[in-house]
Amino acid sequence: MMRRIIYVLKKCLLLSVGLCCLSCQVDRNPSDYGYLYENLPFDMPVLSPPTFPNNEVLITDFGGIGDGTTLNTKAFANAMEALSEKGGGRLRVPAGVWFTGPIVFKSNINLHLEDRAIILFSPDKDLYPIVETSFEGLDTRRCQSPISGRNLENVAITGNGAIDGNGHYWRPLKKEKVSESFWKRATSAGGVFKRDTYWMPSAQYLHGDTTSDMNVPRHLKTEEEWMSVRDFLRPVMVSLIECRNVFLQGVIFQNSPAWNIHPLMCENVILDGVQVRNPSYAQNGDGLDLESCKNAIVVNSTFDVGDDGICIKSGKDEDGRKRNQATENVIIHNCTVFKGHGGFVVGSEMSGGVKNILVSNCQFLGTDVGLRFKSRRGRGGVVENIFIRDINMFDIATEPLHFNLYYGGKSVVETLEDGDEATIVEEIPPVDETTPTFKNIYINDVVCASARRAMYFYGLPEHMIENINVENFIVHSKVGGELLESEKINLKNVAIYPEGGPVLTLRNVRNVHIEGLKTDATSNIFDVSGHRSSDIAIHGNYREEQIKIRKDAPSDMLKLHAVN
Repeated sequence: MMRRIIYVLKKCLLLSVGLCCLSCQVDRNPSDYGYLYENLPFDMPVLSPPTFPNNEVLITDFGGIGDGTTLNTKAFANAMEALSEKGGGRLRVPAGVWFTGPIVFKSNINLHLEDRAIILFSPDKDLYPIVETSFEGLDTRRCQSPISGRNLENVAITGNGAIDGNGHYWRPLKKEKVSESFWKRATSAGGVFKRDTYWMPSAQYLHGDTTSDMNVPRHLKTEEEWMSVRDFLRPVMVSLIECRNVFLQGVIFQNSPAWNIHPLMCENVILDGVQVRNPSYAQNGDGLDLESCKNAIVVNSTFDVGDDGICIKSGKDEDGRKRNQATENVIIHNCTVFKGHGGFVVGSEMSGGVKNILVSNCQFLGTDVGLRFKSRRGRGGVVENIFIRDINMFDIATEPLHFNLYYGGKSVVETLEDGDEATIVEEIPPVDETTPTFKNIYINDVVCASARRAMYFYGLPEHMIENINVENFIVHSKVGGELLESEKINLKNVAIYPEGGPVLTLRNVRNVHIEGLKTDATSNIFDVSGHRSSDIAIHGNYREEQIKIRKDAPSDMLKLHAVN
């Protein structure tokens, strides 16, 4: 045991040193991203940050006052307009606390926050009109985002300051996610209770919640109906829609009303060295949701949030299929995700497709899941050509690797706590455009020092997750891995060290190849079942008592290949 722990620590240390070296290299020349394209497994144009005209204005030139209480909405709007009339340039925000309503971007503008500059958005919901937008993959209406832009070119937020969305004025709160003293303090200021352990900011919010599908109101027609749920329509903090050449660098983005950063249908997006923060109790407090975007780089950044950290999306159900815009050509490198539901996540809104994604040299510390793939019947869409390598994880609440095509809106931890994880027995529907596809996924060189379960694959019986390749994967967990409704699964040089139970449970899987499995378990290594199981090949020298074959499994579905 000690030898394995030393090996894991050595590998983590070596990779950490490598990450530091890469960070230094990037710091010397932050606009050169060519190094990210070495051995890139798909074609993608080399991105560079946008350039801006040599014009500059100060927010103070337009009456801005950074005293934390003066409302600067008009100052930001006038500064943006004046700079736009000059053809664009840099809008400088000096040190101070710049209290404001929503900021609407124009093309060719770099909003630059100097040291100790904080943009703090007002909690006054009257400042945020209801606008047409998209949320959780559906075309809908929400309150205007604190920062927004649509159909723009050359948009940047740079510097060393911070942007705070004052999100706690918008969000609901679950008692189990906070301390008793925090709960009493937060709920004593007013609001209403959906139940004893679920507080909401207002009766209007509760009305919106009870009449919505998940977080999106349905069947509202009149303006009066929309206004009756306005408090419920909490916006993403940074909403950039159909923009080209987006650059976010160095700034802290924190405390968003809903998702934090949401590029939607954008092209050529770069996030470099940003910090994205939300409290761990923040409902729908995603870090980055890259949706239906083409060509993106996320590098040298940290995410510490209340939901998924780095999330890839492309619309939901019929709305997403009608949009038909995949998220494609994405490089995620040298990033850290702290608390959150998932470190790197695809879905569950992936109806327009996801393809050509590389995730490398990242670390996940204390997330619910490490690598999370989620969807459900009704979504449709194809997720393919995902490449993941050199990932280190620690203190993962559930699994370092998780596929679930029965996603129902809960986090994995919530699903376990609520006892909803039992195998679903039902009629198998036909495959059609609403059936999601996950295939051609390659995962290499992953170390997870502690997790609940080694890995979890749960596809659909009518359309299994397919061609998932895991190599050089080390995990120490309480229980082993489970593979259900999956085909063309290749596990090579996978090391699983569970505290108890089977090392690998295989149920209704096809064409599975396992080679070089390492474990310290001496019995109960494989548990195989399911009448749809077939073509399972296991390479290794195993005794009969180490492999349990259940009665419902076909007698000829397993072949053992001894090795010298």
